[in-house]
Amino acid sequence: MTSPTLRPKTSWSVADIVVASVIAVASGVIFWGWNASYGLISLAFVAFPPASAFLSGMWLFPAVLGALIIRKPGAAIYCELLAAVISALLGSQWGIAVLVSGLVQGLGAELVFAALHYRLWNLPVAMIAGAASGLFGAVTEAYILAYFVEYTAGMKIFHVAAMSFSGLVIAGLLSFFATRALARTGALSALPSRRAHQEPVFGREQR
Repeated sequence: MTSPTLRPKTSWSVADIVVASVIAVASGVIFWGWNASYGLISLAFVAFPPASAFLSGMWLFPAVLGALIIRKPGAAIYCELLAAVISALLGSQWGIAVLVSGLVQGLGAELVFAALHYRLWNLPVAMIAGAASGLFGAVTEAYILAYFVEYTAGMKIFHVAAMSFSGLVIAGLLSFFATRALARTGALSALPSRRAHQEPVFGREQR
């Protein structure tokens, strides 16, 4: 007899809300610190400014990390957007424009997990979600908000590719292994991701 497929719970518990909020607030503080140092760090790319997008994953990771840990619909958007709000309140040099970035970047990751019905949390999915977060953010910056009026068409394309790659590595790869490390400590014991460190890196968890 075939056992029925288990449907993931979609409603948020109090623990989900608390942990997601902690992730977002901590990420917002990291954003603030990264914002403060970005002007100096970006000097390394003065010869070709679009290459600075390789660092953009530092603004994308809450979406993937939050989704991997909470594993509920809306977690990617919630964590990324709240982190942007905290960053703005602490004094981001980009002002409230970071809220648009947070929403769009969170949406990029959210759509990947939603397409898989919030059932698959392995490394390839995390990396695709990170890349999608970067892609959505970069396209918005380069073409919708038109931040880079001085860029040529080729430079804009490079910016989009570099930010997507940064999302894939920093937001995707690193968030995946950070989730496994946290699960190993027992810090996620109240969450669906509590056994993340025992799940296969590739493929689906066997139930």
